[in-house]
Amino acid sequence: MSLSDLPAPLRAAQPFFWPHPQRRSAAQVLADSPVGRADVEAAVANWRRFGPLLARLFPHELGPDGRIDSPLLRQGDDHGRALWVKADHQLPITACIKARGGVYEVLCHAEQLALDAGLLAPDGNRALLADAPARALFARHRVLVGSTGNLGYSVGVMARALGLGVAVHMSHDAQAWKKDRLRAVGATVVEHAGDYAQAVAGARALAAADPAAYFIDDEDSLLLFLGYAAAAWDLAPQLAAQGLAPTAARPLRVYLPCGVGGAPGGVAFGLKCLWGDAVQVVFVEPVAAPCFLLRLATGDDAVSVYDIGLSNHTVADGLAVPRASARVAALAGPLVDAVVTVSDADLLRMLRFQHEAHGLQLEPSAAAGFVAHEMLAGPWAEAVAAWCPAPVVPLVWTTGGQGLPVEVFRALLSGPLASRLPPPATA
Repeated sequence: MSLSDLPAPLRAAQPFFWPHPQRRSAAQVLADSPVGRADVEAAVANWRRFGPLLARLFPHELGPDGRIDSPLLRQGDDHGRALWVKADHQLPITACIKARGGVYEVLCHAEQLALDAGLLAPDGNRALLADAPARALFARHRVLVGSTGNLGYSVGVMARALGLGVAVHMSHDAQAWKKDRLRAVGATVVEHAGDYAQAVAGARALAAADPAAYFIDDEDSLLLFLGYAAAAWDLAPQLAAQGLAPTAARPLRVYLPCGVGGAPGGVAFGLKCLWGDAVQVVFVEPVAAPCFLLRLATGDDAVSVYDIGLSNHTVADGLAVPRASARVAALAGPLVDAVVTVSDADLLRMLRFQHEAHGLQLEPSAAAGFVAHEMLAGPWAEAVAAWCPAPVVPLVWTTGGQGLPVEVFRALLSGPLASRLPPPATA
């Protein structure tokens, strides 16, 4: 599809429901993919090997097994049906989904440094990475990352806990409190006047010129992707405990907030590895920054939201990304069943509702899935029924929020609220 052929509501920054016409079956995609279930299972095993190290580094935040996971919550929607919430806004250590990718890649990098230096045997106890010899090694190295905030914090917290230096390059969209908490853990914050993409490019260029630097590439990292994908293995026993088994007759519909695509793409890939087409994946993006929808619609890795006159300015700062990850689009794009775009006003309205009705403390980005579910169950119900007539089990995957300072969250709660849902707009 050319840019001129894109649906008018998308170009006009209106909430929009877009079933993905090039979506392919999970069996076909995974059969052709250079990455597969075995790779995700290896990441799951890695996470478990890192458990003793994480328990040692974060004894107050984690249990003795060192697992970083979130609860599965149950809500009732307006129709009396269950809505499930995978509450990654409550993830320990970082209170955001980015821990699943950022923490994982830092751990893998530290492990490789120690292996190369002969400080760790391949089958050795990863808790040794917290000992003095490893910390002395790590002190001579640093990690660089570009971020709007949450990935940077996840990388920064883990790197500093190990004794690695860390520099986080942040865009103008990043919140001041996110910069402050990075500095508080000893990370260097490099501020860019440009957007997220420019911050990533700046970090990448500096890392390329420094042999002691390691760049975590939010746009092109397979380790990040696999760290996120392993989350499906955390969800599986939680669903089983509730008697929920995704099937073709009653699929699990998962709403995933989407920025550059790494976290939702990785989670989607893991879910499809486990359950195939018994899972429906719905990405949710801000109306001003639907970069992944643009990539799926046009097939162009270079296309940007600026190319269709959109601003990339949104209260959902974690989703303020102009261009999607080419790697994630290639690996997970064909698995995405639909994309929904949502307005800032609805994000703030939903953030307030979730706090008042369910006691959740969310970032605007983390409210995106709730808004999409509301739209698909309400004003867009007829179009959705034509797209998917089967009953579904809806699940919203949250992203961040529990780490918000009280004053920042109060300001969000008092922000402008939408008085009503916008009219439907569908493909």
